[in-house]
Amino acid sequence: MGKYDKYFIQYGITTPIIETERRPVIARMDDAVAKGSYFYLVHWMFPFDEKDGFYSGVRRKGDLWKNQYGDLQDIVSSHEMAGHPPHIHKDAELLFHIGTNPDDPMDLGAEVQMYMGPEMEKHVFNKSTVIWIPPNFIHSPWKPLKTTRPWIFIEVNQGPVHTEKSFRQLLPRELREATPWDRMWPDEGYTR
Repeated sequence: MGKYDKYFIQYGITTPIIETERRPVIARMDDAVAKGSYFYLVHWMFPFDEKDGFYSGVRRKGDLWKNQYGDLQDIVSSHEMAGHPPHIHKDAELLFHIGTNPDDPMDLGAEVQMYMGPEMEKHVFNKSTVIWIPPNFIHSPWKPLKTTRPWIFIEVNQGPVHTEKSFRQLLPRELREATPWDRMWPDEGYTR
């Protein structure tokens, strides 16, 4: 064991696996893992498997996500604004969308939709992109619309822990009623 081993962090090896995580995580960091660290989440995004309604790679480790929460297909896919609902964070956030095509790194291999602001301004992009989100700025729904090649997503919250407060009231009533909010996207770090 080396003097500086604690600075080499591997998800699921030197840190706990987050059992409710529904994405294939590469790395996850926060103040609890390394004192003074911001919150980071890095995961793969894979092409959607139309056959069984899941993103390939998600049901690894004994179908934990499917078994624990039921058959989580894209329960809100019939609505244009489906995806991670509108919310804010206490700290600034950066969302990195990184293509993996070595011949064209700007080619995301996907088309992603993101809404910004309380007026829900829609943005769609298919190039490697970073989205800057100021503190307490309403953003999302965020949703990959199409993925043709695996790509990497990195979320950076510029604070010691992840915080989130939902603004789902901006969504249509039928969508709000069809989504298990506390299970999928609970408020974190805000008092109700």
